[in-house]
Amino acid sequence: MQWLVVLPLEIVAASITLQYWPGAQDTNAAAWVTIFLVVIIAINFFGVRGYGEAEFVFAIIKITAVIGFIILGIILNCGGGPNGGYIGGRYWDSNSVPAVYAGYTKNGQPAGSIASGAFNHGFKGLCSVFVTAAFSFAGTELVGLAAAEAQNPRKVLPTAIKQVFWRIALFYMVALTIVSLLVPYGDARLLGSDGSGAKASPFVIAINNAGISGLPSVMNVVILIAVLSVGNSSIYGSSRTLCALAEQGQAPKIFAYIDRTGRPLVAIGVASALGLLCYVVAGGAETANTALNWLYSLSGLSSIFTWGSICLAHIRFRAAWIKQGHTLDELAFTSQAGVIGSWIGFILNCLVLVAQFWTAVWPVGYASMSSTAIAKNFFLAYLAAPVVILFYVPYKIYYRTPFMRTAMMDLKTGRRELDTPLLIQQEREELARLPRWKRIYKIFC
Repeated sequence: MQWLVVLPLEIVAASITLQYWPGAQDTNAAAWVTIFLVVIIAINFFGVRGYGEAEFVFAIIKITAVIGFIILGIILNCGGGPNGGYIGGRYWDSNSVPAVYAGYTKNGQPAGSIASGAFNHGFKGLCSVFVTAAFSFAGTELVGLAAAEAQNPRKVLPTAIKQVFWRIALFYMVALTIVSLLVPYGDARLLGSDGSGAKASPFVIAINNAGISGLPSVMNVVILIAVLSVGNSSIYGSSRTLCALAEQGQAPKIFAYIDRTGRPLVAIGVASALGLLCYVVAGGAETANTALNWLYSLSGLSSIFTWGSICLAHIRFRAAWIKQGHTLDELAFTSQAGVIGSWIGFILNCLVLVAQFWTAVWPVGYASMSSTAIAKNFFLAYLAAPVVILFYVPYKIYYRTPFMRTAMMDLKTGRRELDTPLLIQQEREELARLPRWKRIYKIFC
C-alpha cells in the first residue's frame, strides 16, 4: 500500500510542480501526466536493468543539485546573496522579524509582523508533521528489495546499506537544516495558501528570497526529476512486494508470474494501472491538491508500519538464528546497530504512531474547528492505520496463522547457495589483509 499509491501521488505532484512556469499553466494538466505515466511505465518494463540505469542518471542529477544547494545555502545564510544580509539563525528565533519576508502575507497580516520559530505550535506542532516526514524519508527499504535481483548481494548490499546512512545524513539532514535557516515557517508560498503547490518548494523559495534569477527554474527542474524518480521507484517497489506476497500465498497467485527476463509482469501491470488515479488533475488545481493530501496520508503512515515491521522482523530473526544454534559468523552481513538498534527503531516507530493518533484526534487548533473538520483531519493523518488493521486482523483470524516461535522459524528457504560459511570466511580473511586505511574505509562505506 505504501508504494502502490506513490505512483499517482508523484505524478500529481509533478503536474503541480510544472505550474511554476506560466507557459505550463496554459496546457491541460492531463497531457503532462500522460507523458510522465508513459515514461515511468516504459522504464519499468525494461526490467531491473532499465530501472537501475534510470535511477543512476536521476541520482547523479539529484546529488549534484543537493550538494550545490548546500554550498549555496551556506553562502546565502552568511549574507553572500544578491539581496545580501546575514541571516544566521533568525528564523529559528520566535521573536525575530525577517526582513526578507517583505511582500508576503499570512492571514491578511503585514509580512513584517509575522514571527518565525523552529518549533511552531510547540511539541504538538512537531508531532503533527510526522506523516509528511515519514513519507519524505521512506524509500531506503528498496535496498532490501533489490537484493533479490542482485547477482551477488553478499558483496554489493553491505556497501549500499552503509551508503544509506550517509545519504540521509548529508542529503536529508544537512539540506533540510539549511532550508530551515533560509525560509521562514510562515511563508505563504511554503504553505501553498495561493493554491500553487509548485511555489511551495522550500528550495525554490530560498533561492527566490536571495534574489538570484534563473536558478529557481533550474532547481524546480531538479525537483521535477526527483518527483519522477520516486514515481519510478514506486512501481519497482510495489510490484516486487506484490510478487513476494503472492509467492507466500498472501496475494492472488497470478501476481507471482515472472517472465523469462525476471520481470513480474502482472504485478508491474497492476502497479502501473494504479497510476491512472493521477488523472484527478483534470479536475483542476484544488482537486489535485486534495488528491495529493489523501494519497500521501496513506503512504506516509504506511511507511511507519513498514519500518516498524522491518525492525521487529530483524529482532525476531536474530533471536531465531541464535535459538537454532547458529552464530553471527555465519552471516555475510550484520547490522552495525545490531539488535539494540532495531529495538530503538521499533519503539520509536510505535511512539510515532501514538503521537500521530494524538494529533489526529486533537489537532492543532481543534477547539475552533468543526466536528466535520476534525473528522477529516483524523483520516488525513491516520488513514493508513485502520486500513492496515482491516487487512491484517481478518487475514489472521480467517487463515488461523500462528505467531511463529523462534525454534520453528524457517531460516533456510530462499537463502542462496553462494552464502556458504567458507566463502564468507574467505572474504573476511581478504578484508583482514587490506591496508589499515582501507579497512577503516570499508567500515563506513
